[in-house]
Parts: sequence; structure tokens; C-alpha cells
Amino acid sequence: MDKNLTIIRPRRKGFGADDLRELWQYRELVYFFVWRDLKVRYKQTVIGVAWAVFQPVMTMVVFSIFFGMLAKIPSEGVPYPIFVYSGLLFWNFFVASLSDVSNSLISNQSIVTKVYFPRLILPISNVFTNFVDFLIASGVLVILMIYYGFVPHLSGLFMMPLLLLITFASSTGLGLFLASINVKYRDIRYILPFFIQLLIFVSPVIYPAGILGEYTILFGINPIAGVISTARTVLFGITQVSWLSLGFSISVSTILLLIGLYSFRKSEAYFADYV
Repeated sequence: MDKNLTIIRPRRKGFGADDLRELWQYRELVYFFVWRDLKVRYKQTVIGVAWAVFQPVMTMVVFSIFFGMLAKIPSEGVPYPIFVYSGLLFWNFFVASLSDVSNSLISNQSIVTKVYFPRLILPISNVFTNFVDFLIASGVLVILMIYYGFVPHLSGLFMMPLLLLITFASSTGLGLFLASINVKYRDIRYILPFFIQLLIFVSPVIYPAGILGEYTILFGINPIAGVISTARTVLFGITQVSWLSLGFSISVSTILLLIGLYSFRKSEAYFADYV
């Protein structure tokens, strides 16, 4: 064997303090990948980053016509456009992050096979890229709240970082789990869009969580459901915060993140062999 050959092996299958330190050492890569992804995403587009606003706004218009005006779906006393847009805001952040994280290794295979760095940098960068889109699209929500005369309570605004953290954890955790499978079995890229299409109908995006009555607790297994419901509560003050639902969301997202980290690290040894 060549004496100058360096073999890099994963330290272990778990995730601990050493991994956090290594991520911190490579933190500048996160900025680099986020900037690169944003440039690639909006390169040679006419309206550029405005696409981050255009897509949810047009979806809001379509949903407002069909579900708000025609189907008369209740919106808990809130004008339907702002009701559905607030749900779409978190929903789009969740599904975009989930999709990008699950494909993060495949879409960066040339880097994964040639350069060493903590592989977790890639999925984390994907989530932060979508967070930038979330912040841009949030501007429309602010405009809608001013137009409809909604003023969020100061205490409610302190809940937003927690809701974003839950969304981050759930999308990253589930995405990491799917990414570890996607490396070997490329069926994930075909199954995931279908799964996302079904998931929106079991999430309170186009309807209020309370529509299920006594079965509302079933939303607990869907972490984004508690996030959307709580966000509407703190922004519009329509109901009391369901701490039980929020607690379920925190628990499920934490479990998803731990499972995702474990499966990602466990399969990291053969990433370069399959991508």
C-alpha cells in the first residue's frame, strides 16, 4: 500500500460533542453552500428572489378562491387569504427543506466523493437556504397583517423562534433519514413528492386544526401541524395555545432529529461508494 495514501474513516456511528466541534470548525462552509445554492436557484431568472414570494402568493390566491370562496372552509374568524398564507409559509419551509435535505448527498456527489468535510454541512446548508426564502416570503405576511389590522401580541412573537426550531428539527431529522436511504435506493426521489402531496391534506394548511373536533389530538403525530396551529394562534390571537399539541410537535420533531442523525452517521461510511 502507498505510504502516502491517507484513508479517512468515520469515527463512530453516534453523534456527540466532537461532531459539534467539527461542525463549528467548518461553519464557514455553511455560508458558502447557502450562497452558492441561492445563486444557482435564482440564476438567469427574470424576477430573481421574488420567486420566493411569487409561489406562495399564487398558491394563496388559488386556495382562497377554491377553498375560501367556493368551498367555504372555515378559517376561525380570520380572513381566508391571510389564514392560508400563514400556513403555507411554514409548510413551504418544511417541505422544501425536507426535499432538499433528502437529496443533499445525491445533488452534491462530486463534492462528497472528492473532498472531506462533515457531511452534515450539506443538509444543514439546505435548511438555511430555505430559511432565507422563508424570511423573504414573511414580508408578504407582514403586509397582509397590516392590511387586515392584525397586531401580534409581544409574547406571541417570542414563540416564533421555537416554532422555527421545531420546523428545522423535523424537516432535518426526516430528511437525514431519507438521505441515508436515498444514497442506496434512488426511489426516494420519486416517492417523496407523492408523500408530500398527501401530507398537505393531513396538515392544517387549508383548514383549521379544530375542524377535527375531539380528534384534533391526532395532529400530534404530524409535527408541522402543531407549528402551523400555534403560529396562527400567536399571530392572530384567535384561540388559546394548545400546549398539548405543541408538546407533541416538540417530542416528535426531537425523535425525528435523533433518528435522522443516527441513521445518517451509521450510513456515512458508504456514502462515497454509492453516490
